[in-house]
Amino acid sequence: MISLAGRDILHSGSKFVLTGLGLGLLIGVTLTMAGVYRGMVDDAHALLNNSGADLWVVQKDTQGPYAEASSLKDDVVHSLRGLPGVAQAANVTYLTMQVQNQDQGGGDTRAMVVGVESGQPGEPGYLVAGRQLTRSHYEAVADIKTGFALGAHIRIRRHDYTVVGLTQRMVSSGGDPMVFIPLKDAQEAQFLKDNDAIVNDRTRTAGNPAFNRPGVPGLLDAVQGLQTSSHNVNAVLVQLAPGFDAEQVAEPIRRWKHLQVFTRAGMEEILVAKLIATSAKQIGMFLAILAVVSAAIVAFIIYTMTLGKIREIAVLKLIGTRNTTIAGMILQQALGLGLIGFVVGKLAATLWAPVFPKFVLLLTQDALTGLLATLLICALASTLAIRAALRIDPATAIG
Repeated sequence: MISLAGRDILHSGSKFVLTGLGLGLLIGVTLTMAGVYRGMVDDAHALLNNSGADLWVVQKDTQGPYAEASSLKDDVVHSLRGLPGVAQAANVTYLTMQVQNQDQGGGDTRAMVVGVESGQPGEPGYLVAGRQLTRSHYEAVADIKTGFALGAHIRIRRHDYTVVGLTQRMVSSGGDPMVFIPLKDAQEAQFLKDNDAIVNDRTRTAGNPAFNRPGVPGLLDAVQGLQTSSHNVNAVLVQLAPGFDAEQVAEPIRRWKHLQVFTRAGMEEILVAKLIATSAKQIGMFLAILAVVSAAIVAFIIYTMTLGKIREIAVLKLIGTRNTTIAGMILQQALGLGLIGFVVGKLAATLWAPVFPKFVLLLTQDALTGLLATLLICALASTLAIRAALRIDPATAIG
C-alpha cells in the first residue's frame, strides 16, 4: 500500500509539489517567528553580558536603565567604589537615537549610544577591528551592524565623532546596534540642552520673581548653572570582588544609599519576562494562526485528492482491501506533504534569516519541535479525508 500511495503522489505530482511549496513557505514563516523570539531573548542576554556588570545601580523606584528612564548624579560612583565587595564601579549612559553618517551624505542609522569610561565596565569586551576609546572626546566604537566603517565620521547631536574601532554583537534589548563614545560626550548629548533652550530657560528664570529676591545674592546664577549642567548618568555598573554574593553587596546599597539595585537574575527578569512579554504574546498568537492555516490547507488538499479518487477507492474496497489500509494510504500522503513542506520551510527560513531586519536565532530544538508539530497537524488534517474515503460505497466501482 506504500507503493499505491507513492504512485498516487506521482500521478498528481505537480499539484502535490506546489502544495508542498506553499505549505513550506508557511512553515518557513513559522520557524522565522520562533527564531525572532529566540533572537530577542538572545539580544537581552547579549546586552547583559556585554555590560560586564554583576550589579546595576539605578534611580530609586525605577526599573532602569533598559526598561525605564533612570537618572543619577555621576558622583554616586565614588561612594560605591569604597563599599566591601565592590571590585569596580563605573558610570554609564544609554541613549537610543538616530546617528548620522557624515561620509554617506547624511544618512542616519538608529543606534543605542552608550557613554562609557575607558577601561571600566560597560565598554566593548572585544573588537573585530581598530582600537578602544583612548581620548576623552570625539571618538567612537561602533557595532558592525550600524554599517559604519573604520575611520568614518558620524554626528551625534552637535558634535562629529571618528569611528576608531568596530565591535560585533553589541546590541540593545530591542536589537539596535550600539555606538560607544566617551562618557563626558554622552552626558552632554543626553542631558545638556542646546544653546537656544538654555537662552530661553535663562530668560524665563530671570523673569520669575521667586529667583530675584533681594537679599539672596547669587540665587539666580545658581539656578541657571543647574539648568545647564550635565552631571547625570543613567546607571552605575558594578563588578563584584571574588567571594562576594550579589545580594550581599546589593542590600546595603539599597538600604543606605537609597538607590535601586538589580542583580543579574533581576535584570534578566525585567528584560525577558517584562520588556518583551507583549512581543512574545504576539508571536505566540501568530504561531497559532499559522498552525490553523497550515492544517486547513493540508486538510483541503488531501480531501480534494481523496474525492478525485472515489472510483479507485471503491475498487479497492470491492477487491477486499481493509479500511485500515486505505486510511494508511491517505495518512501517508498527508505526512509526505508535511515532510515536503517542512524541508522547504526550513530551507527558506535558513536562507532569509541572515537578511531579516531582526536577529533570527534558529535553534535545532525549535526545528525538531516544528517537524513534530507539522507531522501532527498533517495527521489530524487527514482525518477529514479518511472519513470521506471510508464512507465510499464499493458499489460505486461498478455503478
